[in-house]
Amino acid sequence: MKDRSLSRRNFILTGAAIGALPLVGAPMIARGAAAPHVLPPLPYADNALAPVISAQTIGFHYGKHHKTYLDNLNKLVDGTPMAEMTLEQVIKASAGAADKAGLFNNAAQVWNHTFYWNGLRPNGGGAPGKELATRIEKDFGSLEAMRKEIFTAATTQFGSGWAWLVEEGGKMKVVKTGNAENPLTRGMKPLMTIDVWEHAYYLDFQNRRADYVNALLDKLVNWEFVAANLAR
Repeated sequence: MKDRSLSRRNFILTGAAIGALPLVGAPMIARGAAAPHVLPPLPYADNALAPVISAQTIGFHYGKHHKTYLDNLNKLVDGTPMAEMTLEQVIKASAGAADKAGLFNNAAQVWNHTFYWNGLRPNGGGAPGKELATRIEKDFGSLEAMRKEIFTAATTQFGSGWAWLVEEGGKMKVVKTGNAENPLTRGMKPLMTIDVWEHAYYLDFQNRRADYVNALLDKLVNWEFVAANLAR
């Protein structure tokens, strides 16, 4: 498989992403109908998120960690019925199965990381659009209250994991998951996520996870991505 780990070419969604997820201006989250799964290009240049996320971090996080999960997944599904499944189907079929833990971990990490990259944008953050802002006020009381919940989830997740903004039962809420776990296996709709594995921030922030989370919320959140996921 050709290594496209630091490609700067943008992809527009063509409908073959996980669960036909309509990610506005985002690259493909999953491969099409046939194996193998492929590493999608980033939707921005590898230095576009600096100084919050440096090109060096992108090089290791996307070019090494994300790609390794992808390569491991393709090896694990090769020659099995799961080679013909979408990424979301692999995640759901392997979730909770002790004999498929490695498969789940790699598949979920591929999904989680691509979702994370698409939830960020250069010159992001700030205030969301009117419709999303209205929904946030309805479900959380205020943007600041939602931000506080996301910050708390991201900074109190013990060890490696993720903080998520999700929708469940018609209401937005914040959850956190450990390691590779994600809300798909709980019947929730993911809207955005923050990666709190150390490799996501250690080169730029060392042990200051709180500073990384604050900077990401202030400067990189892609509210259009959140709104598109909420509307689907």
